[in-house]
This record gives sequence, C-alpha cells and structure tokens, in this order.
Amino acid sequence: MGLTINTNVMSLNAQRRLGNAQSDMATTVQRLSSGLRINSAKDDAAGLAISERFTSQIRGLNQAARNANDGLSLMQTAEGALQSVTASLQRIRELAVQAANDTNSASDRQAIQAEVTRLAQEIDRTGRTTQFNGMDVFDRSDASVVGDENLLSVFDGLTSAGSWLESSENLIRTYFGLQGDGAAIDIRYTGFTDNAGGVAAYVQVTGFDGQGRGNNLVLQVDMADFVPPNPPNGGSAPFYNDRVIAHEMVHAVMARSTNWQNITGSHLWFAEGAAEFIHGAEERVRADVANLGVAAVVAAIGGPSNTSEFYSSSYSAVRYMHERIKTAGGTGIKDVLTYMSNNPGSTLDAAIGAASAGAFTNAGDVLTQYGLNGAAFIGSFDLNNADTGAIGGADVDGGMVRDAKAALPNQGSRSGKDALQGFTETYENIASTSGAISTKVFQVGANANQTLETRVGAIGLGAMGLRNTLDVTTSAAQAIVSVDRALDYVNSQRAVIGAQSSRLESAITNLQIGSENLSASRARITDTDFAVETATLARQQILQQAGNAMVVQANQMPQGVLALLRT
Repeated sequence: MGLTINTNVMSLNAQRRLGNAQSDMATTVQRLSSGLRINSAKDDAAGLAISERFTSQIRGLNQAARNANDGLSLMQTAEGALQSVTASLQRIRELAVQAANDTNSASDRQAIQAEVTRLAQEIDRTGRTTQFNGMDVFDRSDASVVGDENLLSVFDGLTSAGSWLESSENLIRTYFGLQGDGAAIDIRYTGFTDNAGGVAAYVQVTGFDGQGRGNNLVLQVDMADFVPPNPPNGGSAPFYNDRVIAHEMVHAVMARSTNWQNITGSHLWFAEGAAEFIHGAEERVRADVANLGVAAVVAAIGGPSNTSEFYSSSYSAVRYMHERIKTAGGTGIKDVLTYMSNNPGSTLDAAIGAASAGAFTNAGDVLTQYGLNGAAFIGSFDLNNADTGAIGGADVDGGMVRDAKAALPNQGSRSGKDALQGFTETYENIASTSGAISTKVFQVGANANQTLETRVGAIGLGAMGLRNTLDVTTSAAQAIVSVDRALDYVNSQRAVIGAQSSRLESAITNLQIGSENLSASRARITDTDFAVETATLARQQILQQAGNAMVVQANQMPQGVLALLRT
C-alpha cells in the first residue's frame, strides 16, 4: 500500500468502526433505559409485528375480563332481587298456613290477607323495577311461565288445593260403600270440547272385563266449562265444578266396583241418577219442573238421555228407590251398590231384588213404582231451601245442610298426583313455558363473536301464576299450592343465575390466565434481557474507548511522510 497524505484509509476505517461502536452503544443504552428490546421497527421488524398482535389480544382479554365482571355484577343484582322475592313468598306461605286453621275468624283472615296483599305487591314491584345500569334486569311480561293458569287451577282443584277427587272418593265410600280397586285412571284437560254449557266432563271406558267392569278409564274435562277457574269450588251457582267431578267420580268408581257393562247397557238412568245423588240435583229438578211440569219430568226417564229432564228424573228415581228401601228397613241405595261390589258380575236387577229389603223385585219394578208415585214424590221436595238434596244431607237423610258450595267439603289429607286411594291416577302434563326472558350477551373474548349469553326469566305475580290465587280468605290451600309452585320457579331461576355466575367467574379466570400467558410470550419478544445488554454495554464501552485511541493513532500515520521530506 502506498504512503499517502490526502486519503488516510486507516483513519477512515477506525472512524467507521468507532461510529458503529457508538451506534451499538446507543441501542444498548436505549434498551437498558426503556426496558424494551424493541424500541422501533428497525430493532426487530418481525418481532414488532408479532408483539403488536399479542398486545391486541392481551388488551382485548383484559377488557373482556372487565366485561365478565360487569356481567357477574348483573347476575348478583338479579340474585339479590330473587332472594327478596323468595323471602316474601316464604312469608306468604307461612301466612296461608296460618289462615288455613279454623281457629281464625273471618276478620282474622282479613287481617292476614292484608299482609299477603302487601307482600304480593312488593314481589310484583321487585320484578318490574329491579335495574342494573338503568336497564331492567327482569322482563316485565305478565304472562304465566309456570303453565296455563286455568289448567293449573283445575289441576289444583282436582288434587291438593281443592281436593275434588279425594272429597268425591270419600263421599262415594261413605254413602255408596264403593271403593276403586287400584286400577289406572288417566285424567285429561285438553283434547275435547263441545263448548261451554255442554258436557263438562265424562268418564270413558274402553271395553269390559269378564265381570262387566270397565277397562282403561279416562276422566276427560272440558276446559270450556271450567273457565274462569273461580277456586276453590269452580264454576258458578248453581252448578259448581267440584260437583261435576263428584258426578264423574261416581261413574269411575262404579265402573271398577260393579257390573258397569250391565248398568250402562240397560240401566243408564241408575248410572246418572246415582251420580247426581252424590251431590244433589234439586236445583236442576226445580228448573225442569218449572219449565216442563212435574209429569213431564217423571216421564223423561224413558226418553233421550242427553236432556236435563232425563238427569232430573233419574236423580228423582234413585232418590225414590233410596227412600223406599229405607222405609222397608234397609239403608238405601248403599245396600244395592255394596251387593254389586261384593258379588262381582251381578246385575242391577239381581242386586235390587236381593238388597232392597223387599221394596222392589228388580230395576223394572223401581221404574214402574216411580212412574206411579214419582209426581207426588217430587212434589214432596223442598226445592226452595239451600240443601241440594244430596244423599246424607238434610232433605234426604236428615243430616247437615249440604248447599251448592258445601256439597263437597273440598278437604283432604292427600296431595300432589296421588289424590285417590282407589285408583292409580296419571295426569296430563301441564307444560311450563319459557315465557318472557331477559337476555344479555357479554363480550368475553378478545375477538369478534366470542360472547356468553345469560338468561333470566320474568318475575312477577302474573309470571308466577299468582295473580288470582293468593286469597287466603277463601282458599288458603290454593294459596299454599300456588306459592309452592312459584317457589319452585324462583328456585330454578336462582339455580340458573348461580350457574351463569359460576360460568362468568370461570370465564374471568380463563381470561386472566390467557392474558398472563400472552403477556409472558410478548415479554420474551419485546423485553430487554438486562444480563445480555449490560454485558453488551461493557463491550461497547471498551470498543468505543479503543476506537477513539485508534482514530488518534491513525491520524498520526501521515506524520511519517515528513520523515521522507527531511534531508
């Protein structure tokens, strides 16, 4: 290499290397002072792109965790409101149990009802006004979500709240001496209607066994005649729905304890008359006599069976038979029916001949004598008093007055879907509905559509089927049953809210773990490794000092040219 002055290559090289050392040292100082390995895209272009994607996910997860916490707060608000509703329902139930006791006077029950009413109003207010961040927590719909209110009212009337079935069975056992044999009976509310004022209910059998007993019993209710429910008796004067059920239960019990094939085949008057006799039919007789005259009513027993006067005449004939057997020294219709029950397969003719204490030879003899004496017999009825003319009542047997409301006592000791001793009953399912649902969707992920949905049912008197069933002055039993159903619904909602709260808590934990792991991954890309960078700093400091020294030395190299110029 030649010796030059204008171009000092060694100095240029030393300067370049010193500049590199200074640049590297500046990068190291920046990393140490910021704590970041990547301070600009030039530090690590690919690493910067990756780390920014991590940052988006981390910030999204952190916000999602806050969203989930907000959702948890909403669920806690709903749970708090339901705790209040539960407390009110429990108190209403307690008051209903108190009101059911006959040590309370009418004024006592009115005082109890006053508290029930206020508690019910608070339940409704809670459902309508509970809010979170200005938004309703519960839907304000008043539609029942525990099932159709009319169907539920009939079910309650049949079973524990009204005890129509048990009361009917007890009356039939007491006055007719009959008891079912444990056969199945299917109880249905839908599938049949002939509109209000027609057939309110009927018992259907499918075939007969060898002793003439009916098989495959179905008790079918026509809801058109049972709306409005009007608990506890149902219907309206003079024909209450509990009496309709008692009528049909006579058919059901007779179908399984007598030769029902013989009775319904040849002696339908006896089947319908006995059924009317259990609850009384003087109101019907009064109306038919007023419309047609007593002679026409008596004669109607031989006419069409789908008329009111046929039922009036059949009732009167059975009551006539009952009175004549008693006069002859027997106990009445009970003797005939217990004979048929104790002698399976026996016909009605045989039973009347054997068990009427000599008053009649057969069923035809009953009709003959009734045809002759029926008008006078009906004329002896007191059709203007409160008694219905039911067996065992004041007009028939000199017992207690059994008026239209008291024809059935509507009291019992059995509950739920096991109201009958003599049958194994199954009930048509009354489906609950999802009703009005308050739905909230929470963003619980860093990316689009990563959501979690929560659902809370409506809370209110209408939604829980309590709008017309909390009158403890008329039917404390109905109030107890209705509140139990409402408590089951509220408990299920609390369980749903609890499950959703647990899910939100789990989501929060998962989000926090995800954010933590992503933060660790980002740190490995972007954060400064201080052990490495401090070592690099020491090296760069030494290189910088050495570079400075070499630049000085390189700058001295052209001085060698002066030696050549000396002489």
